[in-house]
Amino acid sequence: MESVIPAQAGIQALCFVIPAQAGIQALCFVIPAEAGIQNPVSRPAMNRKQPAVYIMASRRNGTLYVGVTSNLPQRVWEHRNDVREGFTKKYGVHLLVYFELHDDMASAITREKQLKKWKRAWKLELIEAGNPQWRDLWEDIA
Repeated sequence: MESVIPAQAGIQALCFVIPAQAGIQALCFVIPAEAGIQNPVSRPAMNRKQPAVYIMASRRNGTLYVGVTSNLPQRVWEHRNDVREGFTKKYGVHLLVYFELHDDMASAITREKQLKKWKRAWKLELIEAGNPQWRDLWEDIA
């Protein structure tokens, strides 16, 4: 299966502020531009160089991978197509089930390190809070 990421994906992010005790600054969902929904948040539309923290899964409640990137569509495409050797290729971790957008790479890296230290149960709760059906979010960002 071969996929191409368009140069202008036309993607917008819809973000919600979560209480500080949850340890999350914002929960973001991607809305395809063709959906006709305007971004009601003052945050700029997601672009190719938007720092992001993401969680990939092999299936619902399956193997999880937490990562950070400055280009979410490209990085998820790489995971899905087993472009690089490593954990996600070895364990078939191809579903994007959660992501957060950040203003800068330093905050994204800090958040990734925080999530990697979390217990598995906490990660599952985080995923299910924003994506209870464990829907693959790839189509939303591609």
